[in-house]
Amino acid sequence: MALVAAIVTPAALAQFAPVTPESSNAEGIRRSYLVVTIFTFAIFLLVEGLLVAFLVRYRRNKRARFEDGAQVHGATKLELAWTAFPVVVLFLIGAFVFIELPGIKDIPEATAGEEQLEIKVTGRQFYWQYEYPNGVIAIDQMRAPARVPVRLEVTAPDTDVIHSWWIPALGGKIDAIPGRTNDTWFEADDAGTYTGQCAELCGLEHARMLASVEVMSSGDFQTWLAQRRSEQDAGTGELGKEEWTGVCAKCHGMNGEGGIGPRIAGSPTLTDPAALAELVRNGRRTMPAVGSDWTDEQVQALANYLKASPPSGS
Repeated sequence: MALVAAIVTPAALAQFAPVTPESSNAEGIRRSYLVVTIFTFAIFLLVEGLLVAFLVRYRRNKRARFEDGAQVHGATKLELAWTAFPVVVLFLIGAFVFIELPGIKDIPEATAGEEQLEIKVTGRQFYWQYEYPNGVIAIDQMRAPARVPVRLEVTAPDTDVIHSWWIPALGGKIDAIPGRTNDTWFEADDAGTYTGQCAELCGLEHARMLASVEVMSSGDFQTWLAQRRSEQDAGTGELGKEEWTGVCAKCHGMNGEGGIGPRIAGSPTLTDPAALAELVRNGRRTMPAVGSDWTDEQVQALANYLKASPPSGS
């Protein structure tokens, strides 16, 4: 009984529902989920209730074990009802979902005087890369302004595998397919950090392919974007650290001590920009080309970080 009580508590039941939506398209997904769930639960109760009623009403009692029960014929209205009722229910569910679908799928059109931000999202084993219109690049953590439509162009390199970008509070899953671009969007209501992960099994380190979106005020976002651009131009800032922690360390360890990849602390490749560029762009033996399309700026950012903070190996 204690186990049953634990399962049916409100907190436990809440885990079966989508997270609290923070974008209108996520709200549409939640509404659709709840409507389908309510219809499904109601039909379950009806069917199981009728089953129990029939078991009681037509039980054998004292009738001989192999004696047939009373036969019922000609219930035309009942047969029509149980045929028509499921059709009506399916029609209602389908109609509701199709009414909600445009608000979930369609990216709002920008109107005169309204902001809209486009970000390119690239899924790779095992990190997310975000590219902003002014050339700013970030790894794993996206930043975006509140109450501004954000259009995402989601893809993966031709040499990679399929990934799936998913921040539940901001909308549904969208696949990152090699050589193809898919579109999705969100418009976060409030500032905050919203987390998610790759929703497509993509390899040994799939569980570490996490993602987050930090939503901030429009003014703070513009300040961050300009500062980040300035830092990348100067070869300083957080990009190199993000590349190490989000790309390299997931396989080789935070201190280069080794993991599913070999120990690399002390390797001369890490202090040789040319060799480092060759490694990340072309890979080596079992190591994939994790940065096959990295710009010189990206490679230099990683080289600068490793020069300033070489991995200790412990």
